[in-house]
Amino acid sequence: MTHDADLDATGLLCPLPVLKARRRLQDLEKGQTLRILADDPAAIIDMPHFCSEAGHVLISAQTEGLPQVYLIQKG
Repeated sequence: MTHDADLDATGLLCPLPVLKARRRLQDLEKGQTLRILADDPAAIIDMPHFCSEAGHVLISAQTEGLPQVYLIQKG
C-alpha cells in the first residue's frame, strides 16, 4: 500500500516511537498515511493503543520479523 510519509523509529525504545509518530502525524493532512518502521517490542502494544486514543486508524501492522511496519491513517 502506498503512504504519504515515513518514520524510521528503529533503535528507539518506548515511548519514543509513539512520540515521534505523534509529531510526524501533525505535519500530515487528515486521511494521509504514515509508514512507521520500529523494532521496539513494546510498539506491538503501543501503536494500536496510540491510534485508538488519538483517533487515527491503524491500517496494518506487520509485526513478524524486524523491523515491524505500521501503516497509520491520520484521523
